[in-house]
Amino acid sequence: MIYQNISLFAGFLLLYSLFAGRFESRLVNGPLMFLLAGCLLGPGILNVLHLQIDGSGLRLLAEITLAIVLFTDAANANLTVLRANNWIPLRLLLIGLPLCLLAGYLFGTWLFPNMPWLEVAILATILAPTDAALGKAVVSNSTVPAPIRESLNVESGLNDGICVPILLLLLALIAPEEQHQGTFSLALFLFAEEIGIGLVIAVLLAYMTAKLLGIATVHQWIKPVWRQLILPGLAILSFSLAQWLGGSGFIAAFVCGLLIGYLIPANKHELLATNEQFGEIFSVIVWLAFGAGIVMQAWPYFTWQTWLYAFASLTIIRMIPVWLSLLNTPISTEQRLFIGWFGPRGLASIVFMMIVIPYQLSAGQQINATIIATILLSVVLHGLSANPWVARFKQAQ
Repeated sequence: MIYQNISLFAGFLLLYSLFAGRFESRLVNGPLMFLLAGCLLGPGILNVLHLQIDGSGLRLLAEITLAIVLFTDAANANLTVLRANNWIPLRLLLIGLPLCLLAGYLFGTWLFPNMPWLEVAILATILAPTDAALGKAVVSNSTVPAPIRESLNVESGLNDGICVPILLLLLALIAPEEQHQGTFSLALFLFAEEIGIGLVIAVLLAYMTAKLLGIATVHQWIKPVWRQLILPGLAILSFSLAQWLGGSGFIAAFVCGLLIGYLIPANKHELLATNEQFGEIFSVIVWLAFGAGIVMQAWPYFTWQTWLYAFASLTIIRMIPVWLSLLNTPISTEQRLFIGWFGPRGLASIVFMMIVIPYQLSAGQQINATIIATILLSVVLHGLSANPWVARFKQAQ
């Protein structure tokens, strides 16, 4: 069975790689194609792809994928543009994100009146962070104005790390005996631990790696075959070490990527090529597994309320807070709508869902179905709308 699964995955990967340019010029992207392939080949339809991936296995794969993507996007960021326009991501994170959490909670309490308020808050938190991987078609396209690209990149890199301590706080309130006592002290502890440790790990590893890389380069100790594994190793190390020590691995991976991109600007693109390849391969495996092992299993639990919240999560719950956070700024109306719309949900929400599953929430099935529906809708709608909207910017130039 394992060789059958590998053969199906490798065969589809080969075909898509050969014709990716043709597909993606026709409004189709990799995540969408692999998700659809997983749904088609999985138990729900053809029943030829049988992925025995438990919750911890898929969660670990999604976490590592997300860490590599965050690290790579951060390292590729243009810090000059970002410094000149840092008020955009600051507004999105400090005003837009809290408003998005509040909007998701209020809409959830209205739509799911029987769901406990803490579980509604957990649902809103899981669906608040945006996905750097799904937004790659936008943030990597030079046609999109640079301030918009860099701001969306930073927002997606940091909002999931910020949401981690919020999610852990809500879970601690559900099971307080397993956590620290005292709500206020718990909140302070979680924020300090998750974000603080992540930042410290990122800074130490970035500067140590840059220093060692300089020494090894001067003495010509690095062989070409190993040179391409330096930054993938750093991305995974920054994430895993921060997680091990109780911090936010996602914050660590993103900040470490920002710093290493600043410290080694001369040859960073050469060193990052392998990161991008790893990120792409891991990402399509996650989407194939998501389609085959999760989407079709959740299909019977989809209701009209599930789809309504999913659609609202991608539109009013996200776009209105973004619009409000950018009021009285030089950002044009279309650019505000563009920033608000391109907040795709993907890997971060999958990871958060896997974190919550062991808690066996009373409305767990409804929460999981809503998360899955939102991700599914995001992959389809954001995938189909990315190229046409980006083309509008190209026409305006």
